[in-house]
Amino acid sequence: MRITVTLQALALLIQSITAGFLLASPDGRMLHGLTALVVVFTGAIQLLVAILVWRPGGGPPRFIINSAFLLVLSMAEAAIGEAHAPELHVPLGVLLFGGSIVLLSQVWSQGRGSRAAAP
Repeated sequence: MRITVTLQALALLIQSITAGFLLASPDGRMLHGLTALVVVFTGAIQLLVAILVWRPGGGPPRFIINSAFLLVLSMAEAAIGEAHAPELHVPLGVLLFGGSIVLLSQVWSQGRGSRAAAP
């Protein structure tokens, strides 16, 4: 779980960096679009891992809810970006990154011996 949550937070950080490339580079839109796919993919993997940690591993179900929420927001963010609605896209991106940091802190604050924190 720690690995997937960290990867998603990193993907969202890179996504925010590529947002700046939209202003500075002709290839910025393509790069931002590709990193959006990475964000959604890591969100899906994270949700799968959260389910696997919870069900057979006895981990807390709250990680499933948080991961599902972030995945749905990531997909909405990608759709809003494709619709070229920056007035919604930018604040939602900030919310996504903040949510990923909250989940990151929750997962990493679990005890080292906890099954919920296992990858």
